[in-house]
Amino acid sequence: MNVAIVGASGAVGQELLKIMEGRNFPVKNLYLFGSERSAGKEYIFRGKPHTVQLLKHNDDFKGIQYAFVSAGAGVSREFAEDITKFGTIMIDNSSAFRMDNDVPLVVPEVNAEDAKFCHRRIIANPNCTTIQMVVALKALEDISHIKRIHVSTYQAASGAGAEAMAELENQCRQALDSQEVDVKKFPYQLAFNMIPQVDVFTENLYTKEEMKMFYETRKIMHSDVVVSATCVRVPSLRAHSESIWVDTEKPISTVEAKRAFEMAQGVVLIDDVENKKYPMPLFVTGKDPVFVGRVRKDLANGNGLTFWCVSDQIRKGAALNAVQIVEYLISK
Repeated sequence: MNVAIVGASGAVGQELLKIMEGRNFPVKNLYLFGSERSAGKEYIFRGKPHTVQLLKHNDDFKGIQYAFVSAGAGVSREFAEDITKFGTIMIDNSSAFRMDNDVPLVVPEVNAEDAKFCHRRIIANPNCTTIQMVVALKALEDISHIKRIHVSTYQAASGAGAEAMAELENQCRQALDSQEVDVKKFPYQLAFNMIPQVDVFTENLYTKEEMKMFYETRKIMHSDVVVSATCVRVPSLRAHSESIWVDTEKPISTVEAKRAFEMAQGVVLIDDVENKKYPMPLFVTGKDPVFVGRVRKDLANGNGLTFWCVSDQIRKGAALNAVQIVEYLISK
């Protein structure tokens, strides 16, 4: 296949290159696109250099079967017609089209078949926090319908991109050296701190990130479930963590839940509290699955379960999920 990456110089674009190479993704010709700042840069893919081209309104996507787009919602909206007009299927990693009724929002472990109904030739990649949560929830939904979800997220700097990760590293050095700390990517210093705001606040006092988890979960799972989220930025470099409480129609025992997680596609259960074994960002970074642990009954709800969930935001939360969408389409 002929494949393109738009936003090749960003954190997700770079991860896409690693994942496609590592999974032996069927690429005949690879085309890289970016902004004026990125144009001209070279990246090695399968031993050969590839130069980033300037993204323009022209016919550059003619003959390209799939385009991974990870350059922000504004770029996705502006160039969607250029990318798709000759038949290219656009896998979009931004929020631009996620809630459009005629654009499927896909997590392959949960709703892969939705990808086949991309009439606009656009398939949306969900928000990173939603992706890892619904992969884990699918195991429980198959036992008993989930009516309510409460979730608190602990989101790494990687969710704000490569520059944010670099800023956190720099802030740590500055703070330890008793220097004035530079703050650009976040509302406040992130080093040695936590910020209970990811994205901007909406009229109902929830942030856009928190509302994404509400609406996207319902669309992906084809469910009437309600989701109440609190999203927090924490000073870890990579991999998001979530505390999740679910209320199901029928009670699910911890034994049933653990068995379901062990058998679930894309999930790894690490739950041995006697030996202090549970998922953590330190050990999950760079890995593909969604990791689940600390599974237990909710003491405040007879039909409730709570568990801990960690996943690499740049891999499964973005680049890997996009690649898996195309792998599913190829298989069908």
